[in-house]
Amino acid sequence: MDDLIEELQKTGEVPALFLHSCCGPCSSYVFEYLSNYFAITDFYYNPNIYPKEEYEKRVVEIKKLIDNQPHKHEVGFIEGKYDPDRFFEAAKDLEKCPEGGDRCKKCFELRLRETAKVAKEHGIDLVTTTLTISPMKNADMLNEIGERVCKEEGVKWLPSDFKKKGGYQRSIELSKEYDLYRQNYCGCIFSKNGRCTRGCVPEGADRKEDAK
Repeated sequence: MDDLIEELQKTGEVPALFLHSCCGPCSSYVFEYLSNYFAITDFYYNPNIYPKEEYEKRVVEIKKLIDNQPHKHEVGFIEGKYDPDRFFEAAKDLEKCPEGGDRCKKCFELRLRETAKVAKEHGIDLVTTTLTISPMKNADMLNEIGERVCKEEGVKWLPSDFKKKGGYQRSIELSKEYDLYRQNYCGCIFSKNGRCTRGCVPEGADRKEDAK
């Protein structure tokens, strides 16, 4: 990514980027950073999120962020289909896997493959995800999956590790600035039931708690 951005700064080119996003807080720094160099189409595709009310809450937050955060170049928004059955099909027989294991790999592949497919449909051949900003997610795993599915779907993967260079800390600052809801579990029913500490927001991080 750094090499591409350096080249873009020399040429002044602003390529289109199709960005899978998982939530408003994780997207905040990624939008701030990448919109300096790319025209972004944000793709919100997360059929893993449970329950539907939680999914809808996260959609509202990311739209609020896009509307209120200044960006050097355009940030558009596309919402994918909310189809939890696709997630449960991918997670079948993996329900008891620990967070970060095979169930998560299947979930990442489901979401990133759909992102690659929709990117191609929209004529955008560069794809990445906000997921690598989480300190609880393995960027190497995500980049390997992203590279593979993008190659199979005929688009290009932009490797990332947005937690580096203070990216995660900056996302916390921006979440406060834009009064974003910060969820306390990754998204799926398995992480909700366990309130696991391997989700987007580590246990003890500064966040808004689930309204109950």
